[in-house]
Amino acid sequence: MLPSSPAAVLVVSLLAGAAQAAEPPPRPRCAATARFDLAAAAPEGAPEVCASADETTTFVFDSRVAVGAVEFQPGERLAHWALGQDGLSLYATPKADYLPGERVKVTVRFADGAAPASASFWLVGHASRGTRRVVVFRQPRPPDVLKNERDEAQAEARQCQEDKARLLAEREEPGGLMGVAWLERAGTLASRPLFGSVREQPGNALGLEATKSFSYTLSDETRPVSVAVRLALKNPGAEPWTLAGAALVDKAGEEVELARWQEAPIPANGAGAVVVGIEGERAQLGCPCTLKLWEATGPRTVTLESVTFPEGKAKGP
Repeated sequence: MLPSSPAAVLVVSLLAGAAQAAEPPPRPRCAATARFDLAAAAPEGAPEVCASADETTTFVFDSRVAVGAVEFQPGERLAHWALGQDGLSLYATPKADYLPGERVKVTVRFADGAAPASASFWLVGHASRGTRRVVVFRQPRPPDVLKNERDEAQAEARQCQEDKARLLAEREEPGGLMGVAWLERAGTLASRPLFGSVREQPGNALGLEATKSFSYTLSDETRPVSVAVRLALKNPGAEPWTLAGAALVDKAGEEVELARWQEAPIPANGAGAVVVGIEGERAQLGCPCTLKLWEATGPRTVTLESVTFPEGKAKGP
């Protein structure tokens, strides 16, 4: 009959837990010869080796073991152990009463000062057999090589952080002519104030406080290769206004999408500025043009008519 009361269920659960706790831990697979690569085994902890009182386990290393740098814990459970004369072999024999599942940790330290500097293994008691030969392959790496790799990794990480900061800054600020328009720097730039000459549509969501157009012309050209417009706007609404897109329509009806930049949303009942522009052949529009701006999450738009750009060759710095 299945237990029905909560107390019976609890008793069954406790008995099941006790049975699981009483199960012996898994034992290592035993073979006459075992091989370990320290570089591969080190991240997983100390590997396990079968040990039996009837057999001596011999560890053979490909690197010299430092004299006096061998430890057993607990050491009194071994009947005998010795380091080979060449410093490459270690012999360990458990006592006659060494129990199945009993564990002794052996740690050796190498003499060359390279990494890995040490290696550890578990001697796990087995009822009938032990591993007679354990071959340990080590890939020594001199400390100066590790230091160089560490320094290179740190330098690379610093460079990545600097590159990341630079890219983020470039993404946050406008580039090319739009950047010049935003900063209003002197140079190979022609500008034209538009406030008073452009026409605002009655349904505009934002008010125009000031505006200026810019053009950049190569020294061997007569038509601009880049144009931009900087607008100072006032938001009379109750919600901030964020620029999501901009387009320019020339007098032939051709519409081109503009690159855009805005330092921050224009706050409610506040003011702010945006820069829009375009580079390349599509910048050679036939204007006067109509400029359209629209927000990210709503129907509030801004439309300006009779937008023009200065013409002529670029001026020297």
